[in-house]
Amino acid sequence: MKYKGVLFDLDGTLLDTIADIAASVNIALGRLGFPQHQTQAYRYFVGNGREMMAVRALPEGHRDAATVEALLCYIEEEYACHWGDATNPYAGVPELLDALTSHGISMAVLSNKPHGFTEMMVSKLLPRWRFEPVVGAMPSVPIKPDPAAALQIVQRLNMQPGDLLYVGDSGVDMMTAVSAGMYAVGALWGFRTADELLSSGAQTLINTPTDLLSLL
Repeated sequence: MKYKGVLFDLDGTLLDTIADIAASVNIALGRLGFPQHQTQAYRYFVGNGREMMAVRALPEGHRDAATVEALLCYIEEEYACHWGDATNPYAGVPELLDALTSHGISMAVLSNKPHGFTEMMVSKLLPRWRFEPVVGAMPSVPIKPDPAAALQIVQRLNMQPGDLLYVGDSGVDMMTAVSAGMYAVGALWGFRTADELLSSGAQTLINTPTDLLSLL
């Protein structure tokens, strides 16, 4: 089958964001007097939206709603200042996007990162390529792995779910793809393991971004 489009996750798939996320959340934790974490720990804190990330970062016993909300406010402030300090596209992503563009493949982004940050980072760090639409977390739509946002993107592209490859680096992404009826492609250069991707429904694993081209 010839696929017509690719739906990408953002963090851990197109952009290596982990250092800036870790730094921002650690500063926010410090402002509340809580211990900080090694950068690698954030590979497992992220993926289910910023509220769950905040809960995971807080010590057990301090995960009440008021503390989570206070931490989220500080994270928002810090990340707004530091989201671009170290974040860049992964090696091979520009080459992949160039190839998809040259072959007329539609590209879209779906992230559990807040919508404003998602749009800004795509426009600032991936300006050469057209992603339509770019969708982040919004109060009006459930976050992944709920497939609602993915299915809305399919409708906006005037395609069927089976027309798209879904590329992501986490179990959340693979579950979203499966639930939406898309072909689930696990990105091994991202934040999570092959075992997680496969157990969550990945139909193919790829080692580098340009490996995706073999599926087209």
